Amino acid sequence: MRYGFTTGSCAAAAAKAAAYMLLFGKEKETITIDTPKGIVYHADVEDIRREEHRVSCAVRKDGGDDPDVTHGALVYAMVTDRKDSYEENAEDKKIFIDGGIGVGRVTKPGLDQPVGNAAINHVPREMIEKEVEEVCRLADYTGVLYVEISIPEGVALAQKTFNPRLGIVGGISVLGTTGIVEPMSTQALLDTIAVELGMKRAAGCLAIAMSPGNYGLDFLREHYAYDLNRSVKCSNYIGASIDMAAEQGIREILLLGHIGKLIKVSGGIMNTHSKEADCRMELLAAAAIRCGADRKTMGQILDCVSTEAALDILSAVDQKERVMQDVMEHIMYHLNRRAAGRLQIECITYANGWGELAASAGAVELLQRIKKQGE
Repeated sequence: MRYGFTTGSCAAAAAKAAAYMLLFGKEKETITIDTPKGIVYHADVEDIRREEHRVSCAVRKDGGDDPDVTHGALVYAMVTDRKDSYEENAEDKKIFIDGGIGVGRVTKPGLDQPVGNAAINHVPREMIEKEVEEVCRLADYTGVLYVEISIPEGVALAQKTFNPRLGIVGGISVLGTTGIVEPMSTQALLDTIAVELGMKRAAGCLAIAMSPGNYGLDFLREHYAYDLNRSVKCSNYIGASIDMAAEQGIREILLLGHIGKLIKVSGGIMNTHSKEADCRMELLAAAAIRCGADRKTMGQILDCVSTEAALDILSAVDQKERVMQDVMEHIMYHLNRRAAGRLQIECITYANGWGELAASAGAVELLQRIKKQGE
């Protein structure tokens, strides 16, 4: 599969091209940069706009074969040698970087950049600075340059990202640690989960709610007056998220999840993506057998295509509550095994149309503490 290049690489390439055109006075239609990964990026330069004291140009984001919402977006850099509206400089600093339209602004602590800064992470900033400094050396330029990164499509694209949840307003983030987009990589999602956990910890939270997604949003709002959007979204990476929470110093986790996901945890499956493992019906059937269900019931469960359908069968034979409690006991065994004493963990599981199915002993009390903590 074909790899791509991050928004950080695009920003650095555009900034280098704009700086070159400003300092040498020549148009540049292609540019080359070195990514932190060691892979050379040859970029085409688009939409060149040259003035006496500033140059603007763009590099089009190529996400390779990774499903990336920013694929095809133009990443602009405007480089100017005049201060204009920029703030006073530190005497020893020669390159200043900021964000323009479509680049988000940080409003909450715990992110890569401090509150108030453009959401251009530290590695892309280092890349931009390195590439622009190289041009300055070639041109024997010793003055100050101002680099503004903008992504006009970023205002709309941000709604398809985690940025609104993270408190990054007005656009997307300029990201990347290697400069390369790995096809179908899970690392970006894991990094986002780590950021959310870090933000919670930076805000002083020692107890958090964690959920794979937004299933059960209405149920939790109506029955527990809790907005699931305030939880950390761990997607399918339940085990990895527990590990990261422990590393961040989180002391308590309440896992809130639909039975279709959490039934897998009852079998020790900590990555619940269907491509990793399914076994939903097998695990439900095993729990039913442990609780005294007959072979007919077991066979009916195994023939189901959804956990909700299996719950209908269990309810019809008056086994739902008993089986769900058995499932919860197994979920808690594996959650505690993964936590390994590093933090306390509780769990609530539910299903559409059924509401709460089972809760661990301290789950409701922990949820109330998390709600108060948020207030």
